[in-house]
Amino acid sequence: MTTLGTADTFKRQWLDGFVTAYGRTVRKVPDAYGVVRREGGTRPGKVAVVIGGGCGHYPAFAGLVGPGLADGAVVGDVFTSPSAEQVYRTARAADTGAGVLFGFGNYQGDVLHFGLAARRLAAEGIKSRTILVTDDIASGPAAEPERRRGVAGDFLVFKIAGAAAERGYDLDAVHVVAEKANARTRTFGVAFGGCTLPGAAEPLFTVADREMEVGLGIHGEPGVRTVGRLSAAELADELVDGLLPELPEGSRVVALLNGLGRTKYEEMFVTYTRVHERLAEAGLSPVHTEVGEFVTSLDMAGVSLSILVLDDELAELYSAPCDTPGYRTTGAELAQVPLESTVDDLLAETEPGTGVVDRVLTAALRSIEENEAELGRLDAVAADGDHGLGMTRGMRAAVVAARRSGETVSGSLLAAGTAFADAAGGASGALYGVLLAETGAGLKGLAADEITTGALADAVDGAVRAFTELGKAEPGDKTMLDAIEPFRAVLREQAGVDVAQAWRKAARAAVTAAEETAHLLPAKGRAARLAQRSKGHPDPGAVSFSLLVTAVGEELGRNVD
Repeated sequence: MTTLGTADTFKRQWLDGFVTAYGRTVRKVPDAYGVVRREGGTRPGKVAVVIGGGCGHYPAFAGLVGPGLADGAVVGDVFTSPSAEQVYRTARAADTGAGVLFGFGNYQGDVLHFGLAARRLAAEGIKSRTILVTDDIASGPAAEPERRRGVAGDFLVFKIAGAAAERGYDLDAVHVVAEKANARTRTFGVAFGGCTLPGAAEPLFTVADREMEVGLGIHGEPGVRTVGRLSAAELADELVDGLLPELPEGSRVVALLNGLGRTKYEEMFVTYTRVHERLAEAGLSPVHTEVGEFVTSLDMAGVSLSILVLDDELAELYSAPCDTPGYRTTGAELAQVPLESTVDDLLAETEPGTGVVDRVLTAALRSIEENEAELGRLDAVAADGDHGLGMTRGMRAAVVAARRSGETVSGSLLAAGTAFADAAGGASGALYGVLLAETGAGLKGLAADEITTGALADAVDGAVRAFTELGKAEPGDKTMLDAIEPFRAVLREQAGVDVAQAWRKAARAAVTAAEETAHLLPAKGRAARLAQRSKGHPDPGAVSFSLLVTAVGEELGRNVD
């Protein structure tokens, strides 16, 4: 944030940029830090919904101006309420004679300045009503909701109010339904790191690496308590457990998982899976889900979970269409979406088999899982550090596919190879996929007890040829081929020996070759761009291959011994 001007200039600079970027949707209020709808203004006879607060929360508040949501938004300085004069000018620009509904979070500065503006409007004969959003359960007791702050629930309440006004509700009716939405909305949040004000060198607060703040607000303040860092599933449990006792009666809900500015969408999706599970277990039906950034806190790392419990009226209004810079919806009917099954779920749902393919692939999976972190560390030396994760995903999918295939050794390996490539992705996924699939193709027509070392060596020879044609690597390029080729050669030399014995000897050659790749410089793939950094570290692909074939050899040996 230190490069984005100072707190004194930030409001003007970002609002100028916002209106320049979205001039097709909003226009600036003359002589004010506020925006209103571009489309000729609010139509005559329609209640004007005017929202606002300090900047630093985008898309709240200016990003929510447009048909179906707010008619205007007034912007204060960073985390600071707008002045009464700014509120008044924005409200006058939005009003068309049906009155103004003010909406904002329950903060003293906002209450005072919006209140002063309302008094001034009243003196001029313009009616107004106010909805104070009080959704944050961490900021006050349930018995005293008036003490609670407005956080991400702002968005849900504003969406209801905007839809009601768009539908033609009069001012009192818009206010009543907005109050109902607020009374049925609850939010609970956590933070992993504080935000930094524009021009500042340090964040407002810091969080230790192994900790997190629970019950935070949206103005850079820390939470109400500090706990140890939780996994995605544990975090979801913390959020849901905090909200469930607070929710009013009803089964249909809108669930909003809100990022506070620095948390990646992918991370939020990981958390939401467990949120959805927990809500369903509690008898709630998430008929609409939002995962993204709606009410942020500059660059704070963290998330909050908001739940709006619907009745028929709220469901109809929430599903109404809107079109704003920060949020658009077509007005599709609300309906519960089933929870998707993941590869891990499928693995748990499939019964382990007794066939040789299932046994060796399962043994290989265990080895990869145990070494996932180390494979990631090796890959991070000169690449992106995802090799361990990719191998785990690929092997889990391969095991599931082999178990489900219920076919011969050849068919099971073909299914495993296709699944591995699909789940793992990337270059390693494709290359390991072809190794499994082509080995299976080479064993076509053979039952498990008919596979000799010679037949297996032939199949591996064919797989390595396909691997080389696809990957274009050569020995010495510091790739997994540097472990694969010695394995292939030794297995071929053992053509007349017992399969398990021959495989284990070939696996030992692969282990030695993988270790020796530490002396090489990569010539292929991403690692080639940072070749010198990898010197002294073995190639992660070669290491993962050596782990796989070693685990397979040990499992084959157990069957014999």
